[in-house]
Amino acid sequence: MSFNNSTYLNAIYRKPVPYTPIWIMRQAGRYLPEYRELRAKHDFLTVCKTPELAAEVTLQPLRRFDFDAAILFSDILVIPEAMGMKLEFLENHGPKLSPRIEDEHSIKQLTSDHLEERLEYVAGAIKVLVQELNRQKPLIGFSGSPFTLATYMIEGKPTRNFKFIKSLMYREPEVLQSLLQALADAVTRYLKMQIEAGVQAVQIFDTWGGIIPIHHYETFSGQYLRQIVQNLSSHQVPVTLFSKGGLNILIQLVDSGADMLGVDWMTDMYEARMAVSDRAALQGNLDPTVLYGSKEIISREVKRILEAFDGESGHVFNLGHGILPDIPVDNVKHLVHEVREKSRR
Repeated sequence: MSFNNSTYLNAIYRKPVPYTPIWIMRQAGRYLPEYRELRAKHDFLTVCKTPELAAEVTLQPLRRFDFDAAILFSDILVIPEAMGMKLEFLENHGPKLSPRIEDEHSIKQLTSDHLEERLEYVAGAIKVLVQELNRQKPLIGFSGSPFTLATYMIEGKPTRNFKFIKSLMYREPEVLQSLLQALADAVTRYLKMQIEAGVQAVQIFDTWGGIIPIHHYETFSGQYLRQIVQNLSSHQVPVTLFSKGGLNILIQLVDSGADMLGVDWMTDMYEARMAVSDRAALQGNLDPTVLYGSKEIISREVKRILEAFDGESGHVFNLGHGILPDIPVDNVKHLVHEVREKSRR
């Protein structure tokens, strides 16, 4: 499928681009007044599960900032819910999954039967968006990684010490791996469904991969990411892997087969480029809190990141993690302008 703006896809494949493309993680969300207005009328899961509402939220940041790609509005935890867990979003506390996965018996209570049917509302939103975008901008689909999904399923709610998943990792690693394999299969099916519905790229968020000691990363995350990438290869859409955890994890994933690797804000972009070389494109990696700063600070940080690529393709500008909910909208507008102007070929 051809696009009127293929800058994002061309950058992934390191083809010539007129400027460095930009989108930002969580670009559809609470920092936008139009999103807050919509959410005042609908709860979060209702928005996720109503294709027309999910599509509207997906399009809001494109109308305001003209990003180079749209990313589907959804949540990574729809997979555990579709496998039988109860998913709630509690005010000021974040997501809650219940009952918590504690052992082999609770894993056996999960089911992947009819997974695509239970997640049909996601495919529905994608189909609406394909019509609305009308080949003007590519649409990115996404999923959480097996390890990140397992973290939420085992902890049950946001945590600081990851006690339950790390206890299981060291006490009964084979039990955790059985869950990770089930999730790898589910993620593969889910992303295939998204591709078949019409997304033109996919990203896998390994948000909690960085809590794994690097010598265990391949065992509990890397191997499952490789498996998913391999199983998606016949679908011919670019795959991006994003893991928080620094340069060591980036090095672990460089031969994963992913077309692009996300770089977190704790990693120096020049070092990331040297480590990855021409084996994958790179995405990132502005510290989200830079957007609290002055326009001069934002411009300086944009210039520093762009200089790591010296005008060459193979870079998609993004934040090193998701945008924060109280970031000034004018600073985002300035960010997009600066990336376009400073990278203009």
